[in-house]
Amino acid sequence: MSSTNFDDKCPFCLIIKGTIPSFQVYETEYSLAFLDISPVSEGHTQVIPKYHAKTLGDLPDEYLRDILPAVKKVALATGVEQYNVIQNNGKMAFQHVDHVHFHVVPKPNEQEGLILTVGQNWPQTKPEKEVLAATLAKMKARI
Repeated sequence: MSSTNFDDKCPFCLIIKGTIPSFQVYETEYSLAFLDISPVSEGHTQVIPKYHAKTLGDLPDEYLRDILPAVKKVALATGVEQYNVIQNNGKMAFQHVDHVHFHVVPKPNEQEGLILTVGQNWPQTKPEKEVLAATLAKMKARI
């Protein structure tokens, strides 16, 4: 990792550098996976790029091309059939470390892994087709 994409105040950069020890699960030229130190379930792993970027939009494509296959390998290595892959961008989206990272959280049974409380669901709306079409047009213009 060059000094241009390293933040010496970032705990994940320090893990990549080896300054902070970790339990490394998997490593490539572009990615590093290590066990979460406060796991939600056994095998909960963080998969990070070896490049300091706060959000996916800041991350160069060569790192993105590498990280999802790494996430897949880690998910399969947990040995469970069901799991969550979580990636948050920004404080309002519950990102706690300003370095792109994917959580691989095994869900071996109903009691372990991520648990939504009773009545908690994804907030949903029922927009009209015209609203969806307008959203589509805005997004396509940005791609």
